[in-house]
Amino acid sequence: MFLLSVSVSAQQPGGNTLQAEAQAQSATALTRLNTYLNEIGYAQLARRAEKVAALKTKADAEQRAADVRKKIIQLVGGLPQSSGPVKVRQFATVKDEGFHIENVAYESAPGYWVTANVYVPDQKGSFPAIVIAPGHGAGKGSQYNWAANFARAGILTLAIDPMGQGERMQHFDPELGTSKIEPSGEHEHANQSALLIGQHIARYWFADGIRGVDYLTQRKDVDAKHIGVFGCSGGGTFASYLGAMDPRISVVAASSYITAFKELLPGNGPQDAEQTLPGFIAAGLDFADWVELVAPRPFAIVAFDEDFFPIAGAKRTYDETKRFYSLYDANDKLIFIDGTGGHCNLGPVTPQVLSFLFKYLKGPDAPVPSFGQYRPKDLDDLTVTTNGQVVSSLASETVESLTRKEAPKIIPVSKAIASPADLARFQSELQKAIRDLAVVAAQPGESLRVTSTTQQSLDGYRLESLSIESEPGVTLDSLIAIPTSGNQIHPAVLWMDALPNARTAASADFIRLVKTGNIVMAFQPRGVLGEPLPNPNQLALGNYMQPLLRSIAVGKTLVGMRVDDTLRAITWLSSRSDVDKSAITLYGKGGLGMVALHTAALDNRVTRVVIENTLVSYQSALQAGLHKNLSEIVIPGVLRRYDVSDLLIAINPRPVLIVNSASAMGLPVRTQKVSEELSAAFSADDKLGTKDRIKILKRGFRDPLPVD
Repeated sequence: MFLLSVSVSAQQPGGNTLQAEAQAQSATALTRLNTYLNEIGYAQLARRAEKVAALKTKADAEQRAADVRKKIIQLVGGLPQSSGPVKVRQFATVKDEGFHIENVAYESAPGYWVTANVYVPDQKGSFPAIVIAPGHGAGKGSQYNWAANFARAGILTLAIDPMGQGERMQHFDPELGTSKIEPSGEHEHANQSALLIGQHIARYWFADGIRGVDYLTQRKDVDAKHIGVFGCSGGGTFASYLGAMDPRISVVAASSYITAFKELLPGNGPQDAEQTLPGFIAAGLDFADWVELVAPRPFAIVAFDEDFFPIAGAKRTYDETKRFYSLYDANDKLIFIDGTGGHCNLGPVTPQVLSFLFKYLKGPDAPVPSFGQYRPKDLDDLTVTTNGQVVSSLASETVESLTRKEAPKIIPVSKAIASPADLARFQSELQKAIRDLAVVAAQPGESLRVTSTTQQSLDGYRLESLSIESEPGVTLDSLIAIPTSGNQIHPAVLWMDALPNARTAASADFIRLVKTGNIVMAFQPRGVLGEPLPNPNQLALGNYMQPLLRSIAVGKTLVGMRVDDTLRAITWLSSRSDVDKSAITLYGKGGLGMVALHTAALDNRVTRVVIENTLVSYQSALQAGLHKNLSEIVIPGVLRRYDVSDLLIAINPRPVLIVNSASAMGLPVRTQKVSEELSAAFSADDKLGTKDRIKILKRGFRDPLPVD
């Protein structure tokens, strides 16, 4: 009954039924995926807790801190290379009450400019200093009130624009007057590009802060021994990072960021790209490590009881870090400021924050002034560059342009494949690379548990609804169509797309394949969230940004987990007595086409691969100005080892059909361009005598898929 009703509604697209069905599919798939990933994370966190509990001495703490700092630098792909005096450009100076504002820009990486307002007290002398940054979406101007209070009290303040915010939009469009991508999306967009070459954008957050401190120490009016950092939300992230990575920071106050993954994972999970380092939890790390890298320097954890960064996690981290600080005999330098209300509700706790910062910036006996409410006379006074954007005013590099410049140093030159021996060696090396980078665990021959729950007889075939367990905790739903006439043994097609299985089974392509004698299995590996919604303001995010972050945090990838499922599905399909084992086609559409290529490279039982609307190459996404929905197929560091052309070579001599190859924006790519992007595969085929093995096809909207 269920199958019949779905099949009928699926033939009437555009109705509320289809929308509700797709939403239900996405919700179920996401819940199952999150549950699976969370369990992995909890186990990793438990192992970490045991190691931290085993720390007994100051030497133990110092050794762990050294190891953690080294690991973090590895996870982000190293720090940008910048040394020597900071390049600074001076702009307007604005007089205010009790201080003046110097508008400056400084380089945190070669050609990469940071815009900042420097709030300088009017008194004479050498001042303690503090670096502050806003939360997500806001610019440095939002920090005016805090900066004005600090400056009026004799603390020089450096307020910066984070990447993608304020005057540092990476994709500024002068016609729109803003970025082509919404603010947090700028972070995600840049990060997905960086991940392709094994880097992470947090490295640029580190550099912005470290070079900002370098700039402050160059100033004669700064007391270099008393430089602090403070921020809330994204600014709290920045404060935690800078304190952890730069020992010159003498005091840290981080608000609405510090929590613990055990409390964060069940809810929103990892929040934003710069806050989620690949392999962070898998490497035995947690939020507490940012605080412990600051020890024994003063650190204030500021948390709120209604924040989406759970306060229970902040308390857990405080309990752990208090013990860590005790190994340095520095318990008094760690405090927990427990606030009420929601995210960044700083008003009620401001006196406590100020008291803590003043104690370590100005001395324990320094008076703490009441917090005034100040507004800039003109927000334009806080704009540094001539037209308000570093990209156009200063010809600044962006994170993505720096990533593209780094890529040639990192991406290996393709090896020529000229003989069967070359091919065999290459296939072995690539299979190892796939397993290492995509984190594929399944082996060809591993089965999954399948239960047929519903059967339905249709015209010339029967349709079975399947309940599939790929591994404990991973339950998948599928449909299989089996011809009821003709031969007893049939070729098989494992069909993967983002549509609900019932809609796939009702499609003309699916029905035609069954009626021409194929067993066709509509199969969705884990975490398929349906078709991405068309939203131009979500270029970077798509449906898969949060699943990507949660996956990479625990050392998994969406592609790798789906390859695991697909390998097991092929084992089950090929074990059927009615399947011709010499004729198994694997079809993947969109992001699942990338899964199909990876699977076939690992499993010779796949005798033919068909991909449709799939990204032409990872390199094309790296080079593109814009991309969307890349989050579904990102594999950290993939371009350090392979690209699509390498996958195609590894599938040799089996045929591959590429239908409507897609650009990084999901648009059709011209056949000539596809050939150029995949030239290494075509060159290898020529030398191996398998010319015409790879075919490129343009398919019209009503054209049938040629998978007969």
